[in-house]
Amino acid sequence: MTGQKSAATPINAATPMNAATPMNAATPMNKIKSATNSVNSNLGTNSMKSIISVDLGRTATKTCVTREPSNVILMPANVKHLSMEQARGGIFEARATEPLLDMWLEYRGIGYAFGQLAADFGANLGLGQSKVEDALAKVLACAGYFGIKDDVAVVLGLPYLSQEQFEREKQQIISLLSGPHFMNYRGNPISINITKVWVMPEGYGSLLWSEAQANKGVTPDFTKLSVAIVDIGHQTTDCLMVDSFRFARGASKSEAFAMSQFYEQVASQIEGANSQSLSLISAVHKPRGERFYRPKGLTQPTNLDDFLPNLKESFSREICSRVLAWLPERVTDVILTGGGGEFFWEEIQHLLKDAKINAHLAAPSRQANALGQYIYGEAMLRALANRTAKTGN
Repeated sequence: MTGQKSAATPINAATPMNAATPMNAATPMNKIKSATNSVNSNLGTNSMKSIISVDLGRTATKTCVTREPSNVILMPANVKHLSMEQARGGIFEARATEPLLDMWLEYRGIGYAFGQLAADFGANLGLGQSKVEDALAKVLACAGYFGIKDDVAVVLGLPYLSQEQFEREKQQIISLLSGPHFMNYRGNPISINITKVWVMPEGYGSLLWSEAQANKGVTPDFTKLSVAIVDIGHQTTDCLMVDSFRFARGASKSEAFAMSQFYEQVASQIEGANSQSLSLISAVHKPRGERFYRPKGLTQPTNLDDFLPNLKESFSREICSRVLAWLPERVTDVILTGGGGEFFWEEIQHLLKDAKINAHLAAPSRQANALGQYIYGEAMLRALANRTAKTGN
């Protein structure tokens, strides 16, 4: 991250992210600050439930069960519904395979393949679909990967396309996830009980994660600033306005202009290219000199360096012009996050600097939302445990 060193101060209040959980009108955010400061906290005790954070990205699902960046798992977002016979097809293999390359489960008589396995069966990234679709299957796959059993709390995010749609989809996903679930994950029976579900606007987790870094002297004190979070994802660019940690609902929005349009521009330069190809997306994000992509059926790969820099510069200007057209006047600082935020950082930071806006890059950008969501889960479970201790219930 970039920015000046400053001491973080306690956060007084914020808008609750999940109205389905009993809270006051203003949930004390010093609970989050307390959890942020407790780096060595251990929620694996009897007093606290397990937490799984799931960032439902359209390129990859990012998930974690700790606040350590190195422990965030990135699973390609492809999902394929299979017959149970197809799902079980890999159990003949003589030795264990890499789970992320062979991720599948059975749930209520339906088989699901995820990531590269799903792509091999012909599934794309689901561009244009609601993120509620297949959210339960993805959360169960994440739980299976981490070996979670019994009680667990889930924290995830949804695009803030409008307050009405966000509230509707939030209630849908809470209803889908809450309660007991029984599945076979890669042939192993697993039972979990999702006791709490918290849903926040996509991008907000990056603010919580960035604020956690303020304790280490690497960011400004975002609790005192008018901050915009710009999360450039695959399907949407999420633009959130936060005043001293008060989520400004009326000034926030998600826009369906993001990395998917950039991948389409790249694919248009290559004969036979598919903009949702995992190989193409991987090639785009490789270092200069290693960006080669060969579509299926062609004999020679294309060197993306021949045209990628020009596309990147023009696309950065387009994104920045959209951000500046939206940006509320009172904003002093912008946090860029998401895979696109990292990819376009060099270009966009200079454009924001020209507009006299302080730019900061969430680090690590692709993992920041999942990490911040996990911190939020810690805080909410601590607050719940404290209330229970006080009431004796």
